[in-house]
Amino acid sequence: MSKSEKDQPKPKKGGGMVVKIIGAIALMGAGGGGAFAAMQSGMIGASHEEVNDPKLVRKGEDDPYAAAEKEKDAVPIVYGDGGSEFRTAYYTFGEEFTSNLKNSDALVQVSLAASTQRDGRVLMWMKTHELAIRSAMLAVLADTEEEQVYSIEGKRALQERLAAAINEELTRREGFGGIDEVYFRSFIVQ
Repeated sequence: MSKSEKDQPKPKKGGGMVVKIIGAIALMGAGGGGAFAAMQSGMIGASHEEVNDPKLVRKGEDDPYAAAEKEKDAVPIVYGDGGSEFRTAYYTFGEEFTSNLKNSDALVQVSLAASTQRDGRVLMWMKTHELAIRSAMLAVLADTEEEQVYSIEGKRALQERLAAAINEELTRREGFGGIDEVYFRSFIVQ
């Protein structure tokens, strides 16, 4: 060996190890990103069942489940710019509700309506299951203390309990509730 060969520095062994580590990390990142994309697109890890719950309907959009218009000269609805971006549909119970109040000789008689911002299926289900819904609502009224029906806060709490009873009954029968609020059309305590 000549002197000049001894004086030259030897190439480092293992310089390729850093490149291999960086390459392995890059491959793991690409694989993880690909797996995430596949899960998000539903290709893996998700059931392919389509959720068929009633959808919120924006003001001005067509409701694919809307009830047929009965009036031939009906004026089209014009929505205001304020409030919610979703339209509200109402269901009015045809008959009044009359019930004794809990631990009292008093009676309450109310006329009620309910609202939803979901598509027309919720209103169809309300009509279909009105008998079961009425029974659940009468149970709520019968479980109401007389003192509760005299205050505004008590009436609001009763409205929330009635809405919950409707949604519970609809969920039990159709798999989805959809009622947002209950309204008093008349309210009499005797």
